Amino acid sequence: MPGDALSQDPAELRRRIDTTKAHPARVYDVFLGGKDNYPVDREAAAAALAANPRGYLDVRHNRDFMRRAVTRLTQEHGVRQFLDIGTGLPTAENVHQIAQAVAPESRIVYVDNDPVVLAHARALLTSTDEGRTDYIDADLRRPDDILEQAAKTLDFNEPIALLLVAILHFVEDEEAYPLVRELVDVLPSGSHLVLSHLTDEIHPIPTRAVQRTYTERGFTFVFRTKAEVERFFTEARGVTLDEPGVVTAHRWHPGPAPAPPVVEQAYFDSLDDIEKITYRDINDVTDDDINVYGATGTKA
Repeated sequence: MPGDALSQDPAELRRRIDTTKAHPARVYDVFLGGKDNYPVDREAAAAALAANPRGYLDVRHNRDFMRRAVTRLTQEHGVRQFLDIGTGLPTAENVHQIAQAVAPESRIVYVDNDPVVLAHARALLTSTDEGRTDYIDADLRRPDDILEQAAKTLDFNEPIALLLVAILHFVEDEEAYPLVRELVDVLPSGSHLVLSHLTDEIHPIPTRAVQRTYTERGFTFVFRTKAEVERFFTEARGVTLDEPGVVTAHRWHPGPAPAPPVVEQAYFDSLDDIEKITYRDINDVTDDDINVYGATGTKA
């Protein structure tokens, strides 16, 4: 249960967190300008940045795809319930902040099984009075557990947006496609699937160079092609891909990304390459920069 997860002994949580090895959620946090990471994570991010100096745009535009998708579903489709699996560390503009800014009554359930995320999960529970947020400590590979606990907050008789943002590239094919089908099967008509995924199909040289820096640190990524990402939607019963289909993240209903914080030039110049990412404007993105597909689908 959410309450049980958040009541875990802080000392036990600390024992579960390995600060000697880089961790995907914490490296992602580095690229988003977060503070919930360790030197080993910043070293991994720096190595990836050295391999592809524009690679931070994949992370930032993946996050902006999520922002636009949640905003669009809330504003234009009237979605008021969100199930975000593979939440990651709390950062600026989490799902509940985006949705509840449009519709304060929105309900959001976050799911992750990482002790790093769990240790910071209370930041995800700052709901509006009208809405609600909950956190479930559960594994994507145990969909029954997720659905049972999510039903305590979400009404499965009303449309739900299922978010699988930058999570499925950690799951092998024999598990990934059945898992998505099982999760979508229980969603009611009018629900939505929001999905993003890393690929090496577009720019294989820089993408695989970054992959090598991560695999040396024990990370595993399952890159998938556009057709393989489309398969998540075609094999999910009753789901139709929304326009414009599976496209690179910055091409999905594009719009201006939020402006970065403004700082003095002298301060910016004093920062290292990783620290500068927070203050870089990602609106200068080009098609040569992005290696993440994004798409949404609607369940009939």
